[in-house]
Amino acid sequence: MEPQRIPLFPLEAVLFPGTSLPLHIFEPRYKLMIQQCLEHRSEFGVILARAQGIAGVGCTAEIVKVVKKYEDGQMDILTAGQKAFRVTQVFEEQPYFEGAVEYLKDNPKAGPADVRERLAELYAECHEMIYGREPSEPAAAEGASLAFQIAGELPLDLEEKQALLEIREEAARQQRLLERLEQWLPQLTHIERVRGKAAGNGHGLN
Repeated sequence: MEPQRIPLFPLEAVLFPGTSLPLHIFEPRYKLMIQQCLEHRSEFGVILARAQGIAGVGCTAEIVKVVKKYEDGQMDILTAGQKAFRVTQVFEEQPYFEGAVEYLKDNPKAGPADVRERLAELYAECHEMIYGREPSEPAAAEGASLAFQIAGELPLDLEEKQALLEIREEAARQQRLLERLEQWLPQLTHIERVRGKAAGNGHGLN
């Protein structure tokens, strides 16, 4: 049975089910939290930290591997997103936050083939423009969300990522992400063109 109360880790990041997130653990309260999760083989919740408080929806994280341990107790860990949840109550009884959560159901049915194909094309163009290389094939894992896989690889605005996490139908996520990338690609192209001109003139951009 899934735990109804889990540790919460507010971050300036959005974790999606089926994607990975490396973390460096250095605060004493989170060193304690991660150590307890390791001992009990339990998950914790990654949730977006906002200026006005935490988001209402997050994603559980499984600790896949402890990459490195430091003498002072700091750790580098690799986590994998599991299930989306909604926080119904926050507890401050521990040094870290805990939350009463309800796990959110998802409709994994994909969007139309033409939407998926166009989304994959836009993803490849954006990825190459940002990182200078072609992306690996998205959604390699069986049953993985194409929208989550793509959004997890691109440096989208955090609120945009949060909105995608809160959409509970894959077809709707794919459509929203498609529209966002169609807006974003011309902006990336313009930035790249300006950089090229500046480099040609012997001037750099800060």
